[in-house]
Amino acid sequence: MSTASTAPILTVLLDTPAPPVVHDSGADAAPGEIAVVSCTTLGSTLVVHLAGEIDHLSVGPLRALLASAADAGTTGLVLDTAQVTFCDSAFLKVLDWWPRRGRRLRLANRSRAVQHLLRAAAYGRPRPEWTVSPTRRSPRGRPRDNAPTPPGSPPTGVRTARER
Repeated sequence: MSTASTAPILTVLLDTPAPPVVHDSGADAAPGEIAVVSCTTLGSTLVVHLAGEIDHLSVGPLRALLASAADAGTTGLVLDTAQVTFCDSAFLKVLDWWPRRGRRLRLANRSRAVQHLLRAAAYGRPRPEWTVSPTRRSPRGRPRDNAPTPPGSPPTGVRTARER
């Protein structure tokens, strides 16, 4: 059924603007800033001192610098990250890209942010089922109570028939 009508479809006046919707996600929307404090070439090695935040919005100039250095034949890279206050997976991508084609990479003076990122990135990698490092042994050479034990072995402190 259809009815012809001249009544407006929208009853709200369009001349009055809608109130702004404020949504705070808690994240900082401003792009991070990375600064190349110094950049030196020693033979075929580039030494770069970085400061600030390295994220997907700020990593572009660093990528361009390293691509230019690689095109110029630089084979070694030392990144001093002591003054880096934040970094995310974009920095990992740069670190992954550089060693391709036989180039060498060294991270010097890792800041807490860089150490945290590297630990987080290594967390998901496969590990052996168990390991006991030398620092995790007691002075007598036995594994400590909180050290992992090999699968199938008796719990720590339980003597086997062979040890009795």
